[in-house]
Amino acid sequence: MDIQLTPDQKAFARRAIESGRLHSEEDAIQEALALWEERERQRAEFLLTLDDARASLARGEGRAITQESMRQLADEVKERGRARLLADLTTSR
Repeated sequence: MDIQLTPDQKAFARRAIESGRLHSEEDAIQEALALWEERERQRAEFLLTLDDARASLARGEGRAITQESMRQLADEVKERGRARLLADLTTSR
C-alpha cells in the first residue's frame, strides 16, 4: 500500500522521529492506525451501550430526570456510601 502524507503530517512525523519517539514514518502510520482502531472499538462499545439504554427505556426501566429525582438519587448514593463506610469500620475492629 502506498500512503502519501501531507506536508504537515510529514513534518509532524519527522519531529517525532527526531525526538526519538518514533523510528520511521511507517511507525507513525502504524501508531495512527492503532489509535484509530482503538477509537473505533470504543465507539462500537459505546453504541452497544446506547442500544442497551434505549432498549431499557423502551421496557419502561428508565428513570425520569428531574430535580427531585436527582436529589433522591444523590440521597440513595450517600446512604449506600454511609452504609459501606459503617460496614468497613465495624469489620476493621
